[in-house]
Amino acid sequence: MPVPRQPQATPNSISEITRRDIFDYIDAEVVWNGRLDEPGFLERIWDLADIRSTDGRFKDAAGDIWQHRINNPEDWPENWVFHDDRFDLMHGPDEIVLRFLCEMVHPAVRPDRDEAEQIVRGLNAILAGDWWELVSTRSISGRPIYEAHRMGAVRHPSTALRLEDYERLADPGVFRAHLRRIENALPDDPAGVIGSSKELVESVCKVVLDDYGVDYSNKDDALALYKKVAIVLKLNAESVPESARGSEAAQGALRAMTTTVQRLAELRNALGTGHGRSQRSVALARHARLAFATAAALCEFLLDTWHERRDGGH
Repeated sequence: MPVPRQPQATPNSISEITRRDIFDYIDAEVVWNGRLDEPGFLERIWDLADIRSTDGRFKDAAGDIWQHRINNPEDWPENWVFHDDRFDLMHGPDEIVLRFLCEMVHPAVRPDRDEAEQIVRGLNAILAGDWWELVSTRSISGRPIYEAHRMGAVRHPSTALRLEDYERLADPGVFRAHLRRIENALPDDPAGVIGSSKELVESVCKVVLDDYGVDYSNKDDALALYKKVAIVLKLNAESVPESARGSEAAQGALRAMTTTVQRLAELRNALGTGHGRSQRSVALARHARLAFATAAALCEFLLDTWHERRDGGH
């Protein structure tokens, strides 16, 4: 008589429905083990020598997988692993199925970056129903490494700015490439992220100034560029209709933004790339995240304001 499955102490957040949709997507679109053979892929997650065999001729899972998927590959269907109770991808802990998905798009398994990104988009469209997503958090050999995060828990660079909403951007692809470079540098190159975050603010300022036909020079730093943008967008006149206190608070926040730009530049000078450093930067990943979060907030506000004030800053 079969033993009933015992409920987990912590219920899964990825439902059986989502898991079935994921496995159907993989079965239809993806070779889950990539360029590795199936035992080689599974060994990245489980120790197959410690998992029982379902074939009496072999002492462990490594043996029966080799026999039925390499020696006689037609013995088991392509998607056998999704329904094998030993791996329990259908009902096991969230961490197991998420680890499986992240390994699927690891550069060692799937070296084609474009293919990996396409798979991530497909998986994220399904995972979103349960508020999970695969996020690029670092890179190896210039290729992204993905981790699973709850949606909203991480503001990652590639989606931090709503570039598709800014129709006045002549070439949003330039900013997408810039944001992707920042994302790939987190957290392996904190100094590079800090430097690139300041440059992102400068780039946004220059786009706005170009649109208004305002001159600037190569000698203008981030603060000088921001002050020119503040003039053309008339940020000093920021107000909240029908709220004097709100208007005062908004103007105070905008005055603080000037200081924020200055501090971002100082952070770059102290810890970021540039100026022909003779010593390694001591910047940590948290400094990089701070710099990027600050830059992203500044850029979002400037781009939003630029789009709302189309006629000479009004």
